[in-house]
Amino acid sequence: MRKLLLGLFLTLPLTAMCADRVTGHPFATRSEVYAPHAMAATSHPLATQVALDVMKAGGSAADAAIAANAALGLMEPTGSGVGGDLFAIVWDPKSKKLYGYNGSGRSPRSLTLAEFQKRGLTDIPSYGPLPVTVPGAVDAWFALHDRFGRKPIATDLAPAIRYAREGHPVHEVIAYYWGRSVPNLSKWPGFAEQFTVADDTSGKRRGPRTGEMWRNPNLANTLEKIAKGGRDAFYKGDIARTIDAYFKANGGFLSYDDLAAHHGEWVEPVSTNYRGYDVWELPPNGQGIAALQILNLLEPYDLKQYGFGSPEHVHLFTEAKKLAFADRAASYADPDFYKTPVAKLVSKEYARERGKLISMDRAAKAVEPGVIPQLNEGDTIYMTVADADGMMVSLIQSNYRGMGSGMAPPGLGFIFQDRGEQFVLKEGHPNSFAPGKRPFHTIIPAFVTHDGKPWLSFGVMGGAMQPQGHAQILMNLIDFGMNLQEAGDAPRIQHDGSTEPTGQATAMSDGGEVDLESGFSYETVRALMRKGHSVRFADGPYGGYQAIMVNPNGGYIGASESRKDGQAAGY
Repeated sequence: MRKLLLGLFLTLPLTAMCADRVTGHPFATRSEVYAPHAMAATSHPLATQVALDVMKAGGSAADAAIAANAALGLMEPTGSGVGGDLFAIVWDPKSKKLYGYNGSGRSPRSLTLAEFQKRGLTDIPSYGPLPVTVPGAVDAWFALHDRFGRKPIATDLAPAIRYAREGHPVHEVIAYYWGRSVPNLSKWPGFAEQFTVADDTSGKRRGPRTGEMWRNPNLANTLEKIAKGGRDAFYKGDIARTIDAYFKANGGFLSYDDLAAHHGEWVEPVSTNYRGYDVWELPPNGQGIAALQILNLLEPYDLKQYGFGSPEHVHLFTEAKKLAFADRAASYADPDFYKTPVAKLVSKEYARERGKLISMDRAAKAVEPGVIPQLNEGDTIYMTVADADGMMVSLIQSNYRGMGSGMAPPGLGFIFQDRGEQFVLKEGHPNSFAPGKRPFHTIIPAFVTHDGKPWLSFGVMGGAMQPQGHAQILMNLIDFGMNLQEAGDAPRIQHDGSTEPTGQATAMSDGGEVDLESGFSYETVRALMRKGHSVRFADGPYGGYQAIMVNPNGGYIGASESRKDGQAAGY
């Protein structure tokens, strides 16, 4: 009898083992958060409180977003920091318009494709000096502040500076990923000295453990210089000279001139309408339009009738993702070097034509792109903030591959991103490496309007999971009627194995793999396998989610990812 009961227990879906709630879906971890005036949702509770404090003191949502992002670079260096890039979408209540900012940096101008070929490389290394690109986060802070800020930038950066000097306790998920990064990154100069501690027992260097206090006085000094000297203190001052000398001494190519020449840019968000809701993403070099393509492909199907977690739901989503990602691999790139046909890719007509390739009975093994390029030519944090005046900021920021390249210049307290790994070392590809070029980018903020009014600011972290996550969140909200927290807590799907835009994987020929989070029924798994899907269990690739929705009764609704350390809170 004991063995029988144990067997029954082990076959129960995750939803049966969650804490009992008297309302909502059984997989929900907690209720949505409601607040009348302002809301912040970030991947760290202290960063959320920083954002709220800034707004309570009269700062705008942009001020709060800058303050929280600076704090996250200290508190969650496993996914962010001033060594990385930043993208944002802002709803401005005055102009009643969305503004997009592409804060991605370019490759070093002295590094060439020939240099990689001379070294016998077919892919750009994941770590060290070669994948480093100019970090765009600081420039993006000042661009957002110049247009939408109300408080001095020094006020916005003050909380992060104080926490960097006084210390803060490290949270559980962050400590886990920090510990995993240490073995990979400790060989790179400056990392171990600035991002590890000596173990009391063994004396070996390790990452801080859950609950241990972490201080970063070097980062405090860097942020103070930025607060006093502005963006040029980072891109043209002593910080830039330190960076230049560091890379010259350690086999790198990033230079003072690369930093001094950097500029991000304001861009027009692009959208598609999904069942009456306008979904907005930023255009390439990011992958946001993949989410729009997925939604366009799914719109003809009555997903509500099929039901969440049904074989039809998972199958149709997976097949739509394969089609969108085939185009992603072939034609998403820096628009200064290749003109991605964005309007065509996100059109309903294109989706109808591509949708003919979807079979309800069989999983596709190989998918060709629908737009053939003319060849003559990320780990992350997501956060969102909304203020009492109606301004909403959707912001995503990353070092890529967790803590980035491992390259940490002495005395600066941050690690450079390794975003250049996303380039292709092959001539003629839209995403081929070139000097002064922005790589294909994974990090994407999202926004939704309804009848021309703001409805939802949200994002999902996690590399190629991000557009997949965007589409799933909106399916959960619009098709399956979930609330904002349930939409994030619901079990997720990740399809892996599509052809990549980086040249680091061969073309998909076997259909890839479908990762299903705990909570999908065995009946669904079996039905998918009968259709030819390869279904597997994967631990942890399902991304992280934060969201703020406009409450039709006034104020805001907030939700935060249960798989991370974050918090949604308001006042």
